[in-house]
Amino acid sequence: MSVFAYMASHADQLIEATLEHLALLGATMGISCVLAGFVTLACLRRERLADAVVELLGAVYSIPSIALFALLIPLTGLGSTSAVLVMVVYNQFMLVRNALEGLRGVDADLIEAARGMGFSERQVLLDVRLPLALPAIIAGVRLASISTVGIATIAATINAGGMGAILLSGLRSMNMDKILAGTLCSAAIALACDALCRALEARVRTRMPR
Repeated sequence: MSVFAYMASHADQLIEATLEHLALLGATMGISCVLAGFVTLACLRRERLADAVVELLGAVYSIPSIALFALLIPLTGLGSTSAVLVMVVYNQFMLVRNALEGLRGVDADLIEAARGMGFSERQVLLDVRLPLALPAIIAGVRLASISTVGIATIAATINAGGMGAILLSGLRSMNMDKILAGTLCSAAIALACDALCRALEARVRTRMPR
């Protein structure tokens, strides 16, 4: 129960750290989705290029985040800018992979039927392929957002703020209540992102034509 007493007595610090964490999450996901959209469109008609890009992004995703933070510090310095750039790079693997799988997974007969009805390639993409690929795309967003919540805690090592600052401070002082409070808040943010994306995905699925 002491951890909840700590959370009650330090609510202002936890709220401030949560808002910083959400700001990192929002900036990262906004930039990530826009960039992933451009990458996906560039790869959509070139299967070999798409496979190569996904493999490259997967290789980058396997690099420890601390290493990428260290590489960027000489260029962009300490703080949230470096953190957001690294997390945007990480997110491309999940976002681009899921978007390509969703768009490629649309039934070829539906695409041919749309073309036979006089749809342009742009209309086929926007009116047929994209709506049917939305569940896979949202699933990618869900995975990326949860991953971002976790990596953002590590970003506190380069002074990016957020909930990671609470955790690092607790580790330095060996304050278990502080560590548990930071952990609970981080987990709550991740669970909220997961629940929101799952609800959106379920809503999209119910509206899809049978």
